[in-house]
Amino acid sequence: MTTHFITAEIDLQETPAELLEAIETELKKQGEPLRWAVTSVDVEEQKATVEAVVTVKS
Repeated sequence: MTTHFITAEIDLQETPAELLEAIETELKKQGEPLRWAVTSVDVEEQKATVEAVVTVKS
C-alpha cells in the first residue's frame, strides 16, 4: 500500500452535505482518503480546492 498527496478541484454545491459527498466521491477515484482539507475557494469560478492524502493498494 502506498500513500499519495493529491489536489482536486471540486465544483461548489448547493449545500454542505452535497459538497461533502462530491469531495468524497472525487477522492475515492484516486484511492482511499486518509485525510483531506479544503485549502481554498474561488467564489467567481465556484470551485473549491481540496488537498488530500490517499492510500492506494499496490
